[in-house]
Amino acid sequence: MPKRPSPPEGARLFGDAATDAKPAATPAPAYRANIDGGSRGNPGPAAYGVYIRDPKGEPVARLKKYIGRMTNNVAEYYGLIAALDYVEAQGIRALRIESDSELLVKQMKGLYKVRSAELAPLYERARKMASALDSFRIDHVYREQNREADALANQAMDEVEGPDAKPRSERGGAKSAPASSTSPAPAAAPKAQASPALPSDVRKIRARFRSGVLYLLEDVELPDGIELDVLLRLPKKS
Repeated sequence: MPKRPSPPEGARLFGDAATDAKPAATPAPAYRANIDGGSRGNPGPAAYGVYIRDPKGEPVARLKKYIGRMTNNVAEYYGLIAALDYVEAQGIRALRIESDSELLVKQMKGLYKVRSAELAPLYERARKMASALDSFRIDHVYREQNREADALANQAMDEVEGPDAKPRSERGGAKSAPASSTSPAPAAAPKAQASPALPSDVRKIRARFRSGVLYLLEDVELPDGIELDVLLRLPKKS
């Protein structure tokens, strides 16, 4: 009996040329989890929030937990692991994660290296749990699309620390003493001058301040422990 000719290389890779190949199993519908982690102080009082929906979009779980004094990046990973723990316990085999932390998303996708000693074990645990699923996907979303998870994280911090346990900059800061009647009149404000050109080794990037944390709005990979000089442009009062 003549031997059956071997399929071409492309057929071995994609399996679309074999006549006796079994049809691929239909993938399980994916659950979706929005995750968020926050820290008031960075490091400071921290918590995570997880909002999980079933494949039809119906909410099935709202998870939140205060985790002590941590950085916001650690809290983000705690939220991811909490979501993975939940689907593992429920026997769910397909999960899509949505997070507003570009650092976490790009590390999980392998686009950023994990250089932080405190993040490395959390990253390894999350990768191992995610690889055990039949289908796993993680995507970055803007904070406005992550409101439910953000609210849960803040609720967890408020329940332990109280809503006033926020950085001074967010509480309005200390009140200044009223000027005495004998105080000299304040000097006239100097005229605005054109901003000087930035040195060649300085880069200007956009950021947003929320809950005691300064979130970068651009993709910038920075080494752990680096110290930055931040220039703030405060919004004008109406």
